[in-house]
Amino acid sequence: MRTGTPPRLEAAWQALRLWLGATLLPAQCALCGIGCPQVLCPPCRAQYLGQARRRCRQCANPLDGNDVAQLCGRCLRQRPAYDATITAFDYAAPVDQLLLQLKFGARLALAPLLAELLHVAIQQQNEWERPQLLCPVPLGPARLAERGYNQALEVARPLARLLDIPLQSRLALRVRETRAQSGVATQERQANLAHAFAIAPDYAPLLPGCHVGIVDDVMSSGHTVNALAAACKGAGAARVSILVVARTPPH
Repeated sequence: MRTGTPPRLEAAWQALRLWLGATLLPAQCALCGIGCPQVLCPPCRAQYLGQARRRCRQCANPLDGNDVAQLCGRCLRQRPAYDATITAFDYAAPVDQLLLQLKFGARLALAPLLAELLHVAIQQQNEWERPQLLCPVPLGPARLAERGYNQALEVARPLARLLDIPLQSRLALRVRETRAQSGVATQERQANLAHAFAIAPDYAPLLPGCHVGIVDDVMSSGHTVNALAAACKGAGAARVSILVVARTPPH
């Protein structure tokens, strides 16, 4: 780092360098590496993506083939704060690399592809209820400065255009820095997110009676989106839908 360069500016410059490097390299498939003019080659797209599977309509966990219910046992026992979840695919190899490259490799060119895949999944839903606005899961100031961008917002921007739904990127605030959920024990994840989110006062008048669509890249335990959904409901939202690129299957 150059002497006197603010850390935030240095992080943003590093993210820009990574993004330029990713976008100026010869076009190749993000999964198999074969040369192609698209981000994802047709064979990989056909093999790994687009296979619809039955999911719980509330949390999007896969349902057993013999299960005729629309809700999984977990949601039947304890309903989350959100009302529905739609996901494009399971967070599993090899397609998890798309999310990892976006989140940690600054390959922002993947965000429109992921938004497109999520849009296709939304269009396949027979009982899709259209949100009135979209809200990406916010990052805390320290993590945003470190990474230089919010991957949820990068997906939410093209998704909002595809759905023709207003994007309110500053609706929610992460008011408490939390540890990354991936590094927190399962039994501690809910406590890690307690009181982490708040609705920005300037945007609070939008929420009473509103249907909010929360956008994120990956949903694992669901505690992050549940905490944000609870904040939205506490501010008067009538319904909250989760729109997430990938869902981690239960272990």
